[in-house]
Amino acid sequence: MRAPAASKTSKKAAPAKGATKAAAKAASTKVAAKPATITLTQMAKELSEAHQMPRKQTTSLLSDLTSMIQKHLKKGAKVRIGGLGTLQVRKRPARMGRNPATGEPIRIKASKKIAFRPAKELKQLL
Repeated sequence: MRAPAASKTSKKAAPAKGATKAAAKAASTKVAAKPATITLTQMAKELSEAHQMPRKQTTSLLSDLTSMIQKHLKKGAKVRIGGLGTLQVRKRPARMGRNPATGEPIRIKASKKIAFRPAKELKQLL
C-alpha cells in the first residue's frame, strides 16, 4: 500500500544545493584566510620602485642571488642572511621504518634536507 498523501505535503523544501555550498564556502574563507604569497617577480617590482632601478635589473639581481644560494648549499656551505636566518643542508641517516598499511618493516634510505633556522630578529618580529 501507499503511504498517506499527508506525509508528502508535510515535508519542508530543501534549500538548493548550490546555495548551501556557497554559504559554507563563504564561511570557511572568512575563518581560514591564507596569508598572501610574494614571488620573486613581485619583490623585483617593489625593489625597482623603491630604488629607482629598472625592473629587469632587479629581477636579474634576485635571480643571481637565488642561484648563488643554491650553489653554496650544493657545496654544503651554510648560507647566513642577516636579519632573516640561516639555510643549511642537513644529512638524514638511513633508518628502519614501517609500512603503515601492512606494518611491514621497510628501509628508508639516507637523504639530504634543507633546513632553515630563523634569526633572532625575525623571531622577535613575529
